[in-house]
Amino acid sequence: MTLGPGEGSTVSNPVGGPLTFKAQGVDTRGALTALESTAAPGEGPPLHAHADADEVIFVAEGTFRFSLNGELRDAPAGSFMYAPRTVPHAWQNVGPTPGRLFVVFTPAAMEGFFRAFSEQVGARPPAEAFRALGEEAGMDVLGPPLAQSHPLGAPR
Repeated sequence: MTLGPGEGSTVSNPVGGPLTFKAQGVDTRGALTALESTAAPGEGPPLHAHADADEVIFVAEGTFRFSLNGELRDAPAGSFMYAPRTVPHAWQNVGPTPGRLFVVFTPAAMEGFFRAFSEQVGARPPAEAFRALGEEAGMDVLGPPLAQSHPLGAPR
């Protein structure tokens, strides 16, 4: 399977911008889900952990920061994070422009979450939708987004 730029199934991203599936469980016999995610400035998910999937994140464009198991790190373009299942993690776009991430879940996971979340935009508060849909997808929300728990400019 090969896809070019802009190819793949696209849904609205919970953190503002498009989310394009590059490989889905049906394509990989359940081995993995791969996606390209665009995040608006300041955006990022709440602190969370996946019960049954590992997550890999590569910063393709932009300036982010990662929180992994309580450690906060700057994550400019080219940065990489591996979040094993059950390990708390979060990220935030801290740059002035939209940023792009390449994300892999293994085994295949979270496709249903992202599709359902895109359908909930405007229907209920994002934090409520994230928590409810995340729970259904085997994701535990453990705290607020980094923008709230670790505001920029505050001491680390």
